[in-house]
Amino acid sequence: MSETWRVFCAIDLPPDLKQKLADHANRLRQEVQVKASWTRPDNVHLTIKFLGNIAAANVARLSQAATRATQSLPPFNLTAEHCGVFPTHGPPRVLWIGVSDPEGKLMRLHAQLEEECAIAGFPIEARPFHPHLTIARLRHSTNARTLGAAHRSLDFEPSEIKASELLVIRSELGEAGSKYSVITRHPLRES
Repeated sequence: MSETWRVFCAIDLPPDLKQKLADHANRLRQEVQVKASWTRPDNVHLTIKFLGNIAAANVARLSQAATRATQSLPPFNLTAEHCGVFPTHGPPRVLWIGVSDPEGKLMRLHAQLEEECAIAGFPIEARPFHPHLTIARLRHSTNARTLGAAHRSLDFEPSEIKASELLVIRSELGEAGSKYSVITRHPLRES
């Protein structure tokens, strides 16, 4: 049986934004007691495409697709702002901070990556792309609505994200949480 790796493509965040996300999560933890898996600040990123488990032998093809997807797009700016939850109805299961893409360049990167991955033999994501930064996953519905309401009521001061490279990342699940390793880096640049 061939080895598989759990992989995704993402944009990293600046350290000051990761700290703001950690501060926001800490405020929520103090306000509402709930069973949740809080994302460690170093692990927060903007996922562009989650592939899940793929054969380790296919990671090179994924990296080549990422290179092709980034060749004709220069670096661009995004804004992390507003608080939301998934799903929008019923008890929340995910708390997130939204990402605004006023120029549509993130959507263009996403579309190019999906296209290049499809050419390379990877499946296209069926769900619409909703850029966000996951700060927590709720394990139980007890107090989930209260936590979701507290999260949505907090102000999150807008923070800039400079998107300058796309990362291919391996995620290794463990008892202490996920460990992320950057496999390849793909700078954004105009061809």
